[in-house]
Amino acid sequence: MADVKFSKAIKKLDEIITKIENEEIDVDELSDQVKEAVQLIELCKKKIEKAEMEVKRVVEGFVDESVEK
Repeated sequence: MADVKFSKAIKKLDEIITKIENEEIDVDELSDQVKEAVQLIELCKKKIEKAEMEVKRVVEGFVDESVEK
């Protein structure tokens, strides 16, 4: 699941939440859908954390270059 794009993960998560809210999920499917939702949330969280680290590194490099000039 790690290779799933953030936007697709969010879309799938939204679909699961909508089905749960609208009571469109059978009780037999509920557990599996909740597990998938948790995996998608964890995936999105990791992708956000990675992006934050990359942006921070870029900004710090930019600031360091500006100070050196």
